[in-house]
Amino acid sequence: MTIREEREAQEAQNLSPYACLARESKGRERVVEPCPLRTCFQRDIDRVVHCKAFRRLKHKTQVFLCPEGDHYRTRMTHTLEVARVARTIARGLGLNEDLVEAAALGHDLGHTPFGHAGERVLNEIMTDGFRHNEQSLRVVDRLENDGRGLNLTYEVRRGIVCHSGFDTAETLEGRVVRISDKIAYLSADIDDALRGGVLYPLDIPAELVQTLGSTHSERLNTLITDIIDESRGKNNILQSPEKREAMAQLNDFMFRSVYFNPVAKGEEGKAQELIYRLFEYYVKHPDLLGEEYKEIWQKEGRERAVCDYVAGMTDAFAVEIYQDLFIPKSWAVK
Repeated sequence: MTIREEREAQEAQNLSPYACLARESKGRERVVEPCPLRTCFQRDIDRVVHCKAFRRLKHKTQVFLCPEGDHYRTRMTHTLEVARVARTIARGLGLNEDLVEAAALGHDLGHTPFGHAGERVLNEIMTDGFRHNEQSLRVVDRLENDGRGLNLTYEVRRGIVCHSGFDTAETLEGRVVRISDKIAYLSADIDDALRGGVLYPLDIPAELVQTLGSTHSERLNTLITDIIDESRGKNNILQSPEKREAMAQLNDFMFRSVYFNPVAKGEEGKAQELIYRLFEYYVKHPDLLGEEYKEIWQKEGRERAVCDYVAGMTDAFAVEIYQDLFIPKSWAVK
């Protein structure tokens, strides 16, 4: 037996009957030779981590635009936190940790610069709208690897695209990624808001503190433990009514107090105008796109090519390009 086959046999012996086994994966669009060392889901983890879109996450906004401080979350640190929450839940339920990690690491690859502010602009511009979960799937299917995509397994792809929106992943592992994303960003966004002075401890409703805890660690522990307790031995991912209601109330509180707070979001209007103008410019000048996007322009239309290009930008790169295109440069007589 190869190391991979030993691992697959261990999965069949040790995981929950509701887990998705690597050897039972529906496979990839393009068939590849099995790796002697890694299961298909372990291989997908590596494909995601080594792709360019994953590296760009470190320079993309999570909640706060260009925060002055080293300890605020970025899209990459959020992604890593989702992966850790998801693996903890998966382990507690006897699910496939490799599958949840691969989907968690890839779930936000399609996010725009400036977070949801950029997403809203592209959603308004694009004829069929723009949703970052669908763009994440497009990144791994079409854009990465010089247009060949990462050729991920069906289950990982479904975990990525179903982490938000109305569709639900078939696997419990995909559903774990969806709830882990929400747990991670709600608790971490409180942490960042407190650090930034957007929130103060006494602003958080006392009943939520009592139910979920007063610190980031306590909130994570409470929600993760609840999911494991409620879901163990069941073919579903569940929460207790009390914790589910507390999470819904926390979500409402964060929208009122942080996500639409002018202190935290005061620069979003500028960021949205920047994205709009960049999109408009490249639609008029598609010849300035890179070669890989010119191919998309020819096959799928210029708006699709420009959307892919702009959505893939980091915050800093978008600002740099905007300055080059629209801001007069200083000059000196020699």
